[in-house]
Amino acid sequence: MITISEAITTIKKAENDADKLIEDSKIKSSEMIDEAKAKSMEMMETAKKEAQSQSETIISEAETNAKKEAVHISNRAQTDVQNIKTQSAGKVAEAANIIVKSVL
Repeated sequence: MITISEAITTIKKAENDADKLIEDSKIKSSEMIDEAKAKSMEMMETAKKEAQSQSETIISEAETNAKKEAVHISNRAQTDVQNIKTQSAGKVAEAANIIVKSVL
């Protein structure tokens, strides 16, 4: 049979063990929270860097496409201007012939 003193000692030991478990749990919980926060911050930073990189890529592609389109438009405009000049030159000669005929 357990004596009252032994029972009290056993209860006290159980209380101390429980207190130690609670303290260990608090520490572990705090460590897990800190780890989760750090991981979350790391993930957010990674996502931010990826988003920045993607936006830079999109902007670069848009600029490249715009430059290509500008060159295409410029080339087409030069061709159109040259065609108009050629047509105009032909009309000038024709107009000069008409004027010369009408004067004579």
